[in-house]
Amino acid sequence: MSEPIKELRVEHITKRFPGVLASDDISLCVGEHEILALVGENGAGKTTLMNIIMGLYQQDEGNIYINGKEVRFKSPNDAFSAGIGMVHQQYMLVPNMTVLENVALGLKESWKRTVNLAMVEERVRQVSEKYGLAVDPKAYIWQLSVGEQQRVELVKTLCQGARFLILDEPTSALTPQETDDLIVLLKRMAKELSIIFISHKLNEVKALSDKVSILRNGRVVFEGNTSDYSPREIAALMTGREVEITENTDTSAGGSPILTMKNLCVRSDRGFLALDNLNLEIKAGEIMGLAGVSGNGQKELAEAINGLRRVQSGSIVFDGSEIANRTPHEIIRLGLGYIPEERNVEGIVPAMSIKENLILKDSESSRFCSRHILRNKVIEEYADHMRQEFDIRSPNMHIAAGSLSGGNIQKVILAREIDRRPRFLVCVYPIRGLDMGAAEFIHRQLLELKSKGVGILLISEELEEIMNLSDRIAVIFKGQIQKVLDRGQANTSRLGVLMAGVDENE
Repeated sequence: MSEPIKELRVEHITKRFPGVLASDDISLCVGEHEILALVGENGAGKTTLMNIIMGLYQQDEGNIYINGKEVRFKSPNDAFSAGIGMVHQQYMLVPNMTVLENVALGLKESWKRTVNLAMVEERVRQVSEKYGLAVDPKAYIWQLSVGEQQRVELVKTLCQGARFLILDEPTSALTPQETDDLIVLLKRMAKELSIIFISHKLNEVKALSDKVSILRNGRVVFEGNTSDYSPREIAALMTGREVEITENTDTSAGGSPILTMKNLCVRSDRGFLALDNLNLEIKAGEIMGLAGVSGNGQKELAEAINGLRRVQSGSIVFDGSEIANRTPHEIIRLGLGYIPEERNVEGIVPAMSIKENLILKDSESSRFCSRHILRNKVIEEYADHMRQEFDIRSPNMHIAAGSLSGGNIQKVILAREIDRRPRFLVCVYPIRGLDMGAAEFIHRQLLELKSKGVGILLISEELEEIMNLSDRIAVIFKGQIQKVLDRGQANTSRLGVLMAGVDENE
C-alpha cells in the first residue's frame, strides 16, 4: 500500500485534441482531508483534466505531483497504485455480475488460479463498515437502484486502496434523499481521505466543498474558499454572466386534451407491473410535470408513450388516435418528440457524427434525401445552422456525437426534436448533469414550445425544475398517479409527502 496522499498538485497541464484545446495551462492543488469542487460549463475541460490525473489521457505539457514528488501515470493502474481512484459519471459496472464479482474484477491480489471471493468479501465487509457503505455483496448490479450502484462504485474504488477520490457528477442521477445521504457520507469520508468532485449543482458545492475552482474554456478562471461565495455568484463566475432562474409565468390553462392515458398497465424489465392502471390527461400548450422517486414507473411510462415498451392493457390516445403498441416509427410520424433519459444510449448514436445524429429521424425525407442518396451539402448547411441556433459547442459537425460533453449531446437531441415541430414532447430528466447555463437554455426552449401550443410531459426528480416550469404537477408512486396539483398548490413538502405514497388526509 502506498504512502498517504497529503497533497496532490497539478502544474501547467495542457492537453490538445484535433481542433480543441481541452486543458489550457491548468494548475490546481488539493491538500490532505480537503474537498475541492471543480465546476464549469459543459465542455469546460473538467473531465479531461481528471482523466489526465487518472492516466486515461497523457498531458501534452505540465506535471503532476504527489506529496511534492513528480509522477507520470501511463495508465489507470499507475494511478490506482499511487492511491488515486475515480468514480465516473457513467458507472463502470458489469450488470449481469454480482457486487462481489465486480469488486473482484479490479482487485488483482484476489486473482490466483481461481478468484478468491472469500478474500474479496472480507475486503468489502471491512470497507463497508469503515465508511458506512451498506451493499449486498451477492446482489446483481442490474437489480440495484442508481444510488445503490454508486455505493458499489465507491466500495470497489476503496477496496482497491484509494486514499484520494475523484467523483465525476456524483449526484447527477440520484434522488434528493440519496443526494443528502451522499453528502453526509462524503463529509465523513473526508476525515480519512481527500476528494475532488465535479458538479453542476451549486447548492451541493456549497454544502460539501472547502474550496472551489472554476474552469472556462479549458482554463482556471477562479479559485477560492467556497464559504465566501453564494451559488448565484459561483454561477456568474462559471458562465461569465448572470444566470436567471427560468420560470413559467403563463397563467393560461392550456387547450384541449392532446394525450390521454386510461387504466394503463405496463410491465417492467423484471416482469412486475411498473404502471398499474395509471390515468393521466395532458392538454395542448401545457407542461405537465411528473414528480416521483426514481423507479416508480417514469421510465416505463415514457417508453410506452413512444412505442418502445409494450402496453399490457389500457389505452394511450394522442389527439384522438390510439397509439398504444404502435411502432416508434408510426408515433414519430404522428408528431411526438422524445428526449430520453439515457442520452448516450437512446438519444444519439455515439459513433455517428453530429450532423448525422441531427437528421436521424428525417434521413429519408425529401429535405435531406433525393432518390435514396443523402444531400450532403444541404445536411451540412442545416447542421451548421443548428449548431449556431442551439449553441452546440464543437469544432465542427463531422466529429462523433459521443465525443461531446453531456450538455452538448443534450443540445443535439433538443435541436433535432424541436426543429421537427412536434405536437407533443416527452422530456425525461432534460437537465440531468448539465450546468446552469445549459439548463437555463433548455428551459427557455421548453417554455417557447409551450407558447406555441405544444403539450409537454416533463419527467424530473428536480422538484425546483418541476415547480418552476409546470402548469400542473402529477405525482407518481408505484405506477399510479397519486394526485394532480395546479402549480400554485404545490410546494416541496407537499410533493415530498405524495412522492412517499402517503395519503395527505392521514
